[in-house]
Amino acid sequence: MLWLACGLAFSGAANADAPRHVVSFNLCADQLVVALADPSQIAGLSPYAADASLSVVAEDAKRFRRLEWQAEATIVLQPDLVFVGPNDRPVTRRILAAQGLRVVETEFVTDLESARRQIIDVARLLGHPQRGERLVEKLDAARARLASLRRPQAETALVVERGGYTQGPSSLAATLLATAGFVPPRGAPAGYGGFIPLEKLLILKPDILVLKDPPQHAQDQGALYFTHPALRALYPPERRIALPTRYTMCGGPALVAAFGYLADALGRTPLAR
Repeated sequence: MLWLACGLAFSGAANADAPRHVVSFNLCADQLVVALADPSQIAGLSPYAADASLSVVAEDAKRFRRLEWQAEATIVLQPDLVFVGPNDRPVTRRILAAQGLRVVETEFVTDLESARRQIIDVARLLGHPQRGERLVEKLDAARARLASLRRPQAETALVVERGGYTQGPSSLAATLLATAGFVPPRGAPAGYGGFIPLEKLLILKPDILVLKDPPQHAQDQGALYFTHPALRALYPPERRIALPTRYTMCGGPALVAAFGYLADALGRTPLAR
């Protein structure tokens, strides 16, 4: 959901004229704006918008101005709508709101329902509610395709990052796995997740290991976790799925792409057939 930092009522936002100059200071808002706004509406995006490792709309985002984090650069553009994230530079946000700019905060998305709401809310704010409805339809279709690959009996899976951080059941990555019918192994970190020692992971022994941006070589301490011989012996390629970070950070078009990516990956995984 969204809240307006400058005290505007959201209920009136959908009926107002579409904003002419929109700025996003947030990676997830960047992707929603690129997907839902007219190109002529987009005055600027965050520095992350065109980073293909983080954004699924990176190529399209290259067409637009990318702003630094300073409030001054945004004020000069005189936008009539500015998107920020929950933890995005509070001082900058206060300065923008003090200038009378309309500042809207987008929440973290951790499940399908909040992803749907966010798409609809942002589309209305941009003046394109029908585009939001179409994107939700794409999201639901992508989810249905992944759900169709569920096995009769639930298998276990964990999402593991560099250094052993494991994403828990309250994360967006867990929503992806649950859609495909996976459950976390008993004893895995709860909530949003936590660090798990390699020894414990080998004991938990999930059926599938989902590795976020796994390195091919142990170039640093964090990569050593992924490349440890014991882990490689227990998890040959057919029991691993590489999951790029850009599919686990945001809802909107990123979640649509994530459902499709995981469906394709499972189709190539013998254990999941």
